[in-house]
Amino acid sequence: MMPNLPAILIVDDEVRSLETLTRILEDDFEVHTASEMGRARLILDSHLIQIILCDQRMPDETGIEFLSWCREHYPDIIRMIISGYTDARDIIDGINQAGIFQYITKPWHPDTLMLTLKNAARLHDLQRENELLAIELRMTPARAGRIVTERKEQLRKDYSFEDGIVRSRQSPMNAVCQNLRQVAPFDVPVILVGESGTGKELAARALHYSSLRWNKPFVVENCGALPDQLLESELFGHRRGAFTGAVNDHIGLFERADGGTVFLDEIGETSQAFQIKLLRVLQEGEIRPVGSGKTRKVDVRVIAATNRILDEEVRQRKFRADLFYRLAGSVIRLPALRERACDIAPLSDAFLSELMAKFGKSVTGLSEEALECMQRYGWPGNVRELRNEVQRMLVMGAEGQELGADLLSGQILRASPASEPGSADTLESFGPLEGTLKDQVERVEATIIREAMIRNRWNKSQTARDLGLSRVGLRAKLERYGLENVRPLSAQRAAR
Repeated sequence: MMPNLPAILIVDDEVRSLETLTRILEDDFEVHTASEMGRARLILDSHLIQIILCDQRMPDETGIEFLSWCREHYPDIIRMIISGYTDARDIIDGINQAGIFQYITKPWHPDTLMLTLKNAARLHDLQRENELLAIELRMTPARAGRIVTERKEQLRKDYSFEDGIVRSRQSPMNAVCQNLRQVAPFDVPVILVGESGTGKELAARALHYSSLRWNKPFVVENCGALPDQLLESELFGHRRGAFTGAVNDHIGLFERADGGTVFLDEIGETSQAFQIKLLRVLQEGEIRPVGSGKTRKVDVRVIAATNRILDEEVRQRKFRADLFYRLAGSVIRLPALRERACDIAPLSDAFLSELMAKFGKSVTGLSEEALECMQRYGWPGNVRELRNEVQRMLVMGAEGQELGADLLSGQILRASPASEPGSADTLESFGPLEGTLKDQVERVEATIIREAMIRNRWNKSQTARDLGLSRVGLRAKLERYGLENVRPLSAQRAAR
């Protein structure tokens, strides 16, 4: 069964023009033609037309006059003018009076015309779908309300301290979650302090969804990403014409979040000029959009986050003390990932499950050897870096197989317990540079050999070839550095 084609009415007093347009469009549209307005009105009365393509210069009335009539009697039809004349007044009248979708000038290119008409047909379909959805929502307000409530409840569960913040039983995050849980019900501002990538936004969401404001909006703004004027506009809104580019009124995030929570990330990156404006909003509980003389009351809870030591910034007069004390209703520090190495395994498992669902790729998990290497690494990028590493391993790994240590990045394989975060690509990543030159060179050599063994899944022949050594020479070095009996943990258990 052939699908129904969109119906188009072409109105033109030139017979050749009607014939040409019909020949071009008849494969993709149900084409109706009229050479005068009376015939066009009869067609509209008897057929479900989706698009009207009308010539501007007609003998009995202009195309704009006819389309203005159509706008009043058939408002759902997409209206278009086609003309060999480009009078500016006609274009303006077509937009204002007839509400036309497009003003097409002659001569037109068939491909361009076809694309324009297909877009018009798609717009008509979307308008109909929108109307049907609006009717459905009006008929079932209780069902719509129930769906919204269920989704909010699911969000509350996803960001709870139990399910949303993944950690082990012995994790330092347990104390952090306890502090967050205690402060959540109280309507006080909170500052979350921690290195980049430690999960400050996740903690802020957990605070919001455990507070009395959980069913109101939660909005996020990165204060370090915008200059003062744009940041002020994003948070407090602006009036049309307030500055170059402000072509419409804009409602700020504080007003959008009224009754809910505003999360200000990287608050330490703001200028002192902006800090004064933010302080006034927090003190007075009202905002004034840029370019407006009127203030508006807002009721929001503010959670701020920073990777700086704000009290030190205050002492150095880089951050306003009055704003700091206004924000610091409670200051909670999130530990870096290197301080919670016991969480690497559960976090990696959680990320792996999430990413397998996202990519549609299944593996059996991470090997114990891989987890052992990951726990030795300093993770300067914290949880964000860990997630990216797990994602890379999943992409590079084989379907249905275990993700082994050979898939890890080089800086993780080279890491030692003494490594400092961020130093993985320097000599310090091989351990402290102490002792004689011979001792330090041997320490570096042992690390390189161990990394090569892991990458080759402990195959000595392949490792010897990669390092340019004989098998006997490699064996001698393994014995010298105590690596002869070092094997993956899974292999050690199997040997027992």
